[in-house]
Amino acid sequence: MNIKKAVSYLFVAVSFFGSMSVAHAYDQITLGRTILLEIGDHGAKIPLVVCRNTDAIKVKAERNLHLERIKVTFRNGETRNVSFHRDLKKNQETSWRKFSYKRCVKKLEVYGNSDGTRAGVKVYGRQKD
Repeated sequence: MNIKKAVSYLFVAVSFFGSMSVAHAYDQITLGRTILLEIGDHGAKIPLVVCRNTDAIKVKAERNLHLERIKVTFRNGETRNVSFHRDLKKNQETSWRKFSYKRCVKKLEVYGNSDGTRAGVKVYGRQKD
């Protein structure tokens, strides 16, 4: 094999690896946090000062609680109810619940009950780098 042939093979191999798409990592951002009471029929509101772009949400419990649903309000005024209907133990997280596409979240309302007097809840969003 001569040098010209080896250089051409090397050039083709390098151009092939350079054209492969790079995997995009997702960053987890905190959309907000609130406290759920033991008995509550009203949602715990999390108003966002700045509209946050995200394509999915998940919830982390800071204490034991029963999570019913989250009402998400978008910038254009549309709302979407994301149902969970599950018990979460301390420091347990739900799986990601995806939206159809990246949306600008303006307000969140968390519905559920704590096992004790109150339980903290964090709501996370996901966005691409």
